Amino acid sequence: MKAEIHPKYGPAKIICACGSVVETRSTVKEMHVNTCSSCHPFFTGQAKYIDTEGRVERFRKRYAAGAAR
Repeated sequence: MKAEIHPKYGPAKIICACGSVVETRSTVKEMHVNTCSSCHPFFTGQAKYIDTEGRVERFRKRYAAGAAR
């Protein structure tokens, strides 16, 4: 690596809107984010998968006949 061309890589804080603070290392000293792994519905288990058009059922019907052969 060439000297003096790379940004400083030091301690950083990532602050979520929910109040969670994660300490890590980055070239940016402080970051503010809207969601984190503590409050995101996918990671907390609150996410709901809604199949409004019946795509999953159509897929299962179409390929269930092929699996029986």
